[in-house]
Formats: sequence, structure tokens, C-alpha cells
Amino acid sequence: MKTILNVIWLVLSGVWLFLGYCLAGLILCVTIIGIPFGIAAFRIALYALWPFGYTTVERRDAGAASCVGNVLWLVLAGWWLAIGHIVTGLALCVTIIGIPFGIANFKMVPLSLLPLGREIVPTDAPFTSR
Repeated sequence: MKTILNVIWLVLSGVWLFLGYCLAGLILCVTIIGIPFGIAAFRIALYALWPFGYTTVERRDAGAASCVGNVLWLVLAGWWLAIGHIVTGLALCVTIIGIPFGIANFKMVPLSLLPLGREIVPTDAPFTSR
């Protein structure tokens, strides 16, 4: 079932969200200071490409640096990516078939706003990284 959902997701919104995150990652990697943010964008890009079967968990070892990084991320790229998820989610919720995919987009909004200090893990083992 995960594979079917992921293939439909890929066609409806996954490719565009993946390209958005990759563009944000490339722009952020232009400067040395932005490289950690670019890496986070590429990590989320893969999650946006194939989200069903994965979830995000909070990293317990994330400290004050990830908090400061999240504030910078929010200003630099977070708002634009979150707006992309909201617009795509609303567009998908217009049809009955698209509602689960719209909800998946809405679930990705917090991750797109504050990605540092979070880890993407398979849904089979969401507590193994703790």
C-alpha cells in the first residue's frame, strides 16, 4: 500500500516539492555558512519525494545550535517551503482522492518550518533512534 501511495504522491506533488527543496538546498549551499541548511534541505527533499512509510522524530541530542539554526532556516527558506506545502495541500484536497495526499502535505509543514533537530526514520521503527 505504501508503494501505491508513494507513486501517486510522486505524480501529484512529489516531483515539484522535491525540486523546490533541491532549489532551496542549492541556493543555501552557495555560502559556507549555509551548507548545513542545504544538507537539511536535501534530506527533506528525499522525504518529500517518497514520504509514505517514513516519519519524523525529534532528536534528543539536538541542542541550542539547532534552535538557532531553525530560526535562521525559518527566515531563509522555511516560510517559502511551508507555503508550497500549504498551497499544494489545498489543491489536493479539492478532490476526494487527493485528500490523503493533502493531509500528508499539511503534516510536512512543521518539518519545512523547523527541520533541524528532527530525523526521518521508517514508520516501522520510529523509536529506534531514541
